[in-house]
Amino acid sequence: MTAAHDLSADGDVREAMQGIGAAAKAAAHELAYASAEAKNTALHAAAAAVRARKDEILAANAADVTRAEANGVKGSFLDRLILNHDRVEAMALGQEEVAALPDPIGTVLDEWERPNGLKIARVRVPLGVIGVIYESRPNVTADAGGLCLKAGNAAILRGGSESFESSGVILSCLQDGLDEAGLPRAAIQAPPTTDRAAVGAMLQMSEYIDVIVPRGGKSLIERVQAHSRIPVFAHLEGLCHTYVHGAADPQMAREIVLNAKMRRTGICGATETVLIDRDVAAEMLGPIVDDLADAGCEIRGDDAARNIDDRIVPASDTDWDTEYLDAIVAVRVVEGVDAAIDHVNTHGSNHTDAIVTADDEAAVRFLNRVDSGIVLHNASTQFADGAEFGMGAEIGISTGKMHARGPVGAEQLTSYKYVVRGAGQVRP
Repeated sequence: MTAAHDLSADGDVREAMQGIGAAAKAAAHELAYASAEAKNTALHAAAAAVRARKDEILAANAADVTRAEANGVKGSFLDRLILNHDRVEAMALGQEEVAALPDPIGTVLDEWERPNGLKIARVRVPLGVIGVIYESRPNVTADAGGLCLKAGNAAILRGGSESFESSGVILSCLQDGLDEAGLPRAAIQAPPTTDRAAVGAMLQMSEYIDVIVPRGGKSLIERVQAHSRIPVFAHLEGLCHTYVHGAADPQMAREIVLNAKMRRTGICGATETVLIDRDVAAEMLGPIVDDLADAGCEIRGDDAARNIDDRIVPASDTDWDTEYLDAIVAVRVVEGVDAAIDHVNTHGSNHTDAIVTADDEAAVRFLNRVDSGIVLHNASTQFADGAEFGMGAEIGISTGKMHARGPVGAEQLTSYKYVVRGAGQVRP
């Protein structure tokens, strides 16, 4: 990848992307009929390559991190960029977990027979070529490439310029796996440049790419949705909420809120706003603030919250609509479950929201009425992850309502067709 880093003109980038698109389309036709055994062989071989080339991946990542720090990148964005031994091993395990999933292709979703004798089946098929546009996380290269392959799709992976070197080595590992299985190397590709013109080219390549999956910050998603000529799996920011209901177990609430906010502040499933019922706020908010403050979190809140704990600084109107991706949280005192639901549906991003309560009726009301892709009862929002859902990995969390919603795993990267069998019928 690095050798082509110097593409210098938009025309050069477009020409390179057209070649990548044509190769991906050809590879997708072959992958659509690849056996489950061949795809799984490629995934296992990719996992082995990731482990064998771990030092190379970490060295490339160190170069990426050094360059990012020199450019002023810090905080949660830098955390998403950094790889270590555990994160590299997690990438390898992810490939093996995806390989262990049932092959979705060819699954008969439904079948029936008409009175005229026609036998109709709805059968799962690949989407085709999937373009994935993402920011700093180099591990997305492994997750997205492996999931697309499992579902019989070719992938064009455009990672962030910050992770160019890391992603390049990881991509090479995936392609080594394809070689081992006798599948086309062009099944998983990436633009050979960090030039942003590659993104613009991808968004116009409707003759080659069937779906675009953006994964990143609000500005990236808005750009993709505004300029793409290709259907988009929407992934808006993760404005996630944890609501502490009046019937919440105090210790459970403390543990869930702390984990939901502070386990990893830079992921889209991190809680950004804590809602707490007025009936229990005086008793329960202080210990929750103790935990968050001890962990280094800044707490911003409304007047009711600040009257309970003077460590809470004033929240502005924009705080209720902010994805911090940092050690900052907003706290609001609410008047019961319906007020919490109204706040989430007004200020949330349809991503992931949780209620902590021992009241099953309140939990059901919250789970049914919060309009998000993932809703949880008595669990941390940080479980918003395809691997935690048993999907092996995910390509992202879709906050839209068309086709895929929530974690996008291998099954969600498919469509279906109707297979109709007759015995000479003609329509009257």
